[in-house]
Amino acid sequence: MRIVAVRFTQFSMKKIMGMMSFILITSLALYAQGPPITSDKPIMLGSGSVVVKTLSEVRNTDYGTYTRVPVMVHYLPTSNSLVAVHLPIVFRNVSGDVKHTSGLGDIDLMAKYQFYRKDGTGKTFRMVAKTIQTLPTGRDWNIVDISTGDYASYLGIVAGYESIKYGISNELGYRLVPTTDSDELRYRLGFGLPLLKPTYPVKQINLYFEYSANWLVETNDFLLFYAQGIQYAIKRLTLETAIQIPFIQTVSDGQKRQFSVLLGTRYIF
Repeated sequence: MRIVAVRFTQFSMKKIMGMMSFILITSLALYAQGPPITSDKPIMLGSGSVVVKTLSEVRNTDYGTYTRVPVMVHYLPTSNSLVAVHLPIVFRNVSGDVKHTSGLGDIDLMAKYQFYRKDGTGKTFRMVAKTIQTLPTGRDWNIVDISTGDYASYLGIVAGYESIKYGISNELGYRLVPTTDSDELRYRLGFGLPLLKPTYPVKQINLYFEYSANWLVETNDFLLFYAQGIQYAIKRLTLETAIQIPFIQTVSDGQKRQFSVLLGTRYIF
């Protein structure tokens, strides 16, 4: 009986250790799939985590090139809440004699709260409420998401499913701009595909296929973009790049884009 008990205990310990290792690797794999490059996802890190990141955009238009280089600091007071500040520097290179070719862009203050979570073996589904308050600290360039000099308030819902095989993220929200007719209904859809097996320490390459749709409700204009991106995560560091191209643009010529190039990094403390 003692031998049977010892063998049973050894078997149970091996099984428990195996399950713990699988859970650890799975959780790391889920976190290794960083946020979609042009949108967001509801997966959050642990309480007290700090993420310092940037996601620079170089936007080419018919009138010239606009660049936004933000420094973004995210802090998680709890495991289901996040507050952040985004401080951007902006540049423009356009034809003609124009002033103010660089300076501080519109500062964003963001907060998120995860109100739903359902986990399974190697998979999770979560939902987050999100708000962004854009302060009118930027230049009056009238280039949305680069620099407008107008106050804006965004409220949205982010829902996402992730497994060790793939990830899907959705975001639906409304951006209110009280001083102009630029109110937008926004929708984001992203698919993430990890190319490597889960490992510890984290080492992962992710492909992202992302769609962005903006409907300007007051002017009835519509924009649809597609972004193809790649992301490399190693330990606490993530590097990413993407190119975004327009599919549909029923806006004025001054707002039309040719393409955007995005370059980003983030580090988790």
